[in-house]
Amino acid sequence: MDWNLKLLYKDLNDPQIEKDIKASELAILEFVTKWKDNKGYLDNPKFLKIALDEYEHLLDIYGVSIKPYYYTLLNKEINLNNKEIKARLNKLDHKVIKLENDLQFFEISLSKISKEKQQEFINSSLLKEYKHFLEMLFANSKYVLSDKEEKIFNITSKASFSNWVNMIEELLSKQTLSILEENLKKKTISYNEIFKYLSSTNKKVRDTAAEEFNRINKKYIEIAEYEMNSVLENKQASDDYRGIKRPDLPRHLSTDVDTEIVDTLVDVVTNNFDISKKFYKEKAKLLGQKTIAYYERNVPIGKVDKEFEFKKGLNIVKKVFNNIDNEFGEILTSFIDNKQIDAFPKVNKTGGAYCIHVNRNLPTYILLNYNKKVNDVLTIAHECGHGIHSELVKKQNSLNTDYSLALAEVASTFFEDFALEEIINTTKDKDFIKSLKHESMNQTVSTIFRQVAFYNFEKELHSSFREKGYLSHKEISDIFVKHMKSYLGDAVDVDDSMRYGWIYVSHFRNFFYVYTYASGLLISKYLQSKVREDKEFVNKFKDFLRAGSSKSVKDIFLDMDIDISKREFWEDGLKNL
Repeated sequence: MDWNLKLLYKDLNDPQIEKDIKASELAILEFVTKWKDNKGYLDNPKFLKIALDEYEHLLDIYGVSIKPYYYTLLNKEINLNNKEIKARLNKLDHKVIKLENDLQFFEISLSKISKEKQQEFINSSLLKEYKHFLEMLFANSKYVLSDKEEKIFNITSKASFSNWVNMIEELLSKQTLSILEENLKKKTISYNEIFKYLSSTNKKVRDTAAEEFNRINKKYIEIAEYEMNSVLENKQASDDYRGIKRPDLPRHLSTDVDTEIVDTLVDVVTNNFDISKKFYKEKAKLLGQKTIAYYERNVPIGKVDKEFEFKKGLNIVKKVFNNIDNEFGEILTSFIDNKQIDAFPKVNKTGGAYCIHVNRNLPTYILLNYNKKVNDVLTIAHECGHGIHSELVKKQNSLNTDYSLALAEVASTFFEDFALEEIINTTKDKDFIKSLKHESMNQTVSTIFRQVAFYNFEKELHSSFREKGYLSHKEISDIFVKHMKSYLGDAVDVDDSMRYGWIYVSHFRNFFYVYTYASGLLISKYLQSKVREDKEFVNKFKDFLRAGSSKSVKDIFLDMDIDISKREFWEDGLKNL
């Protein structure tokens, strides 16, 4: 189960790559030539409709060298230490930034029109299909700089941000660790395979794995300190220059969720940390320990040594998707048949799991690091849930296909819980079922309470950096420990695995993204209950998946009779866990 990247190009030397780059450059040049000095679209809805249609067509067919960039990026993800691929991606990145800089005048100019003209365009029947695209553009306009200023930020973003983040990820990915397998025989594994052993039910196995994991993280903690301070400083410089007062505001704008809604969610979950503290206190008792180490928080309780070969795990997910709706099953089958899933961990392959799509005309790809555990089966469901979302949203025009992260995590967690239910329903072993139910609660606690604790950590991290000007790795670790303890409680020890816990979490480099996990799961659990009550509700769920960014996040949920602005919605969600 490796990616079939031939769906895009034959290989990295395919001459079509260069042809597509040139075609994109030419299409962008034609658009810029036609509209940069023609200001009619800024005043007349009829001209704006013509301009937006052409802009949408440009992004749909060519993008900003989107297909060549996508292909090269995916190659890099499974060959992290291939210098030739990195060099190609760097060169292509420079071309893409230049093209984006050439094209950005259009949205910048449009965002700067008067309030009166903004309302005219938003209310115009001619521009109905672009209404929310315009609403988001105008909502962000206050923080958008001039064309020249934005070009400088674009040009420097890779050197001032991306290179730092990629450095840490690549340094860690190439590390090897000596661990004990379940039979206590020594084995050498890659860094990204370690999490399987950290959650082993054999304490000697997980303790040995933690010792090795801490050794690697300690080795790179000073580099991570410089990396984190650099990306924090870069973020502060951008926010200051744009007049952004709250570090998390840009994320709220990009996810299209009101700040008040995010604040309410975070406040409600934080005020209910007693739920997660109680859970870990009980977990320590079930493990026969007074307290547990930070790396032991995901250790299963009871008999969970059952392994699921990839084919079996995939068949479980396929059955679940077909039971919910045949179209979901058909999409998953297409992912398998077309080899759009890369399943297993390998040295120099990026860690974790994700789903990626960049254009409605290009294939969706799913990355896994499958290790035969129950959670790995659920991860298939989670990421393929993203994949189904990515496929259904392709029915929108190209300006409405980039759905909010706040919507993405609803789709993925919706399917995940149904997969767990299927595993439980097809298992006769009562002890195993009991363990699975505990594991389900473990995942729920991690997704809701841990991610909100992460969000609180990020808020203090950014504010402390802006107050002090630089944070040592000890200070970063102190802040991290404070917020982990806030949701874990006294049942979980402060150890090196907790103190080094911020080093490898990529989310902290994609600022303030983590709240969407908590909101997504709470909303998806509500939707699951609606589907169980009435199978026909699946049609409303499919409408949600197709919506993309054609409406605001709040309005998309209101269409399903969910008001996420109400504090009671989040409180009720926690009560029903």
